[in-house]
Amino acid sequence: MADRIFAGVLLLVTLAYGFIAFTAISAPFQYDPLGPESWPRLLAVAAVICLIALLWKPDVERFDTARPTWLKLGAVTVMLFAYAELYEPLGFIISTFLFSALMGRVLGATWLRATAFGLAAGIAGYLLCAGLLDLNLPAGPLPKI
Repeated sequence: MADRIFAGVLLLVTLAYGFIAFTAISAPFQYDPLGPESWPRLLAVAAVICLIALLWKPDVERFDTARPTWLKLGAVTVMLFAYAELYEPLGFIISTFLFSALMGRVLGATWLRATAFGLAAGIAGYLLCAGLLDLNLPAGPLPKI
């Protein structure tokens, strides 16, 4: 029953978000193939579909989470907020490196593997998004590649 209540409340929030995404968000120019207003619309449609599926058939298992899992979820939430705040000042590569390396540690990787993953995610992600997809990403203090 709690799944349906959660899904119902979240569905109302998502419908309000979708209304804003489809009516109020518009960009004066488009700098990527889909345009900046497409992503909020796609997110709203995907979320509504998932929430309707959850309302239709909720999970039957009891939701019981151990304290260490809650602590990890809290740490990841703080890391996401930090990533969002540091994204423009530090640029894509550095902020993605830091987030990915710390996320690797949260998921149990050694420092060496987490650092290697963070480095690969930051550099490969930048090359993929800026080079191949031609997206504008902040360079931060690093010279633009």
